[in-house]
Amino acid sequence: MEAMLSIFAILLSSILVNNFIFAQFLGICPFLGVSSKIETAVGMGVAVTFVMAMASGITWCVQVYVLDALGISYLQTVAFILIIAALVQFVEMVIRKSSPTLYTALGVYLPLITTNCAVLGVTVLNIRQEYNFLQSVLNGFGSALGFLLAIVLLAGVRERLNYSKIPKSLEGFPISIISAGLMSVAFYGFSGLFAALLSQ
Repeated sequence: MEAMLSIFAILLSSILVNNFIFAQFLGICPFLGVSSKIETAVGMGVAVTFVMAMASGITWCVQVYVLDALGISYLQTVAFILIIAALVQFVEMVIRKSSPTLYTALGVYLPLITTNCAVLGVTVLNIRQEYNFLQSVLNGFGSALGFLLAIVLLAGVRERLNYSKIPKSLEGFPISIISAGLMSVAFYGFSGLFAALLSQ
C-alpha cells in the first residue's frame, strides 16, 4: 500500500504540482513553438513522453553502473546529453517514416528535443532526488505527461483565440504568453490539493 502511495505521489506531483512548464518553466521553446495546433502539440507531446521516459531509465543506469562505479560523475551532463540525442534521433526516424505530415509540421522543434532543458532537467533531478530505477522512470513518464497536458491545453486555447477578437498589440505570442501565465496560476492550485491528499 505504501509503495502504491509513493507511485501515486510521484505521478501526481510530476504531472500537476511540479509541472515542468507551469511550475518550473523548463521546455518553454517547444511549448510555445509547437502549440499553435492540437495535432502538432499531441505529436510533440508523445515524442517528448517517449524520450523523457526512456532517458530517465537509461540515464539512471548509466549514472549508477558507469559514472558512479568508475568515479567519473563529473561527466554526467555530457553523458546524459549524448543519450538524449541518440533517443531523439531514433524518434525522428520513426516519425519521418510513419507520419511525414507530422514530421513536417514539427519542423525544427523535433531535433530540438535534444536541447530541451525539460528532458535533461528530469534526468538530473532523478539523480539529485536519489530515486531508484522505477521511481526515475515514473518521474520521467509523469513529467512528460505533464508536458503533454500543458502543450495540448495551450494548443486548444490558441486555436480558440484564432476566432476571438484580440487587441492588435496582443496578437500572436503576447496573448499566448498571457494564456500560459494564467494556466500556470491555475495549476498552482494543485499544490494545495496535493498537500491535503498527503496529509490524510
